[in-house]
Amino acid sequence: MALALAGATLAGCRSERDRGAADADAGAADAGATDADARAPEVAPPLVGGPAGPRPPAAPAEPRCPPEMVRVARRFCVDRYEAVLLDRETGLEISAFYPPSRQAAASVERTWSKMRLQLGDAEARQMELPLLPGWQKQREFEPRAVSRKGVLPQGYTSGAQAALACRNAGKRLCALDEWRTACRGERDEQFPYGPTYADGKCNVFREGHPAAVLHRDVTLGHSDPRLNLVRVAGAPLLRRTGETATCASAWEDDAASDMVGNLDEWIDDPEGTFVGGFYARATREGCMARVTSHDFVYFDYSTGVRCCADLRAQP
Repeated sequence: MALALAGATLAGCRSERDRGAADADAGAADAGATDADARAPEVAPPLVGGPAGPRPPAAPAEPRCPPEMVRVARRFCVDRYEAVLLDRETGLEISAFYPPSRQAAASVERTWSKMRLQLGDAEARQMELPLLPGWQKQREFEPRAVSRKGVLPQGYTSGAQAALACRNAGKRLCALDEWRTACRGERDEQFPYGPTYADGKCNVFREGHPAAVLHRDVTLGHSDPRLNLVRVAGAPLLRRTGETATCASAWEDDAASDMVGNLDEWIDDPEGTFVGGFYARATREGCMARVTSHDFVYFDYSTGVRCCADLRAQP
């Protein structure tokens, strides 16, 4: 009996000790949980309808070109078409057949109202001068270049007048490298349509010369206002902007028209350079064609305008 009581006592002691250890372990676990809870930051639940947090800054808009220009190599813009000129102040269209200057236009009109009766055959002498609007003779004006499809582009423009017309449009004359890059297109080829010359693809090296038709001499009378109205075999030598669909310098999903042929185009060179060739120029050089034999104030029926501009951030 005594031994049984002793065994029960010992068993009871072990049970209490074991229970004490288990209670201690449980207490330590509870204490650990309490410490972890104390260390964890309190996160407030989101407020329903509360103000939104700050948004990440929007990516800057990709620089683009004005709608009448083509983006070239993601570096600059070029006019889609050879320019017509408007009076900067009134927006009236300047005659494409006279220099864009009151004094020069009036002088050309006076000269050729007489000279046309002295040069060429009987048919040529019967061809009237195109109309010079009265306002162009009566007051001073400044030209502004406008790129527009389906119109006869402005010839008779000096390099200085071309530069002024581009500035008045918020643009500038192209540098030689810019002009050639634009002309060669994304494929970087010598002609807007490919790597080698193809007759008739651009309006250049045509079958007739207007001074030969009107004056019987290709070297005479290059200020004659009638020259860009001459037709050969029933077709006009100077074409409307964008009319020669095969002469397009492609960029992205767009293209610049007539960078070879139609009219020569002045570039930014104060010594005097125009490029591309005009409709009767005997050249097969395409985008590499260049004339440097005239100064910046020279003009004739073949000299036209095309502007460049820097890329602009979109609003």
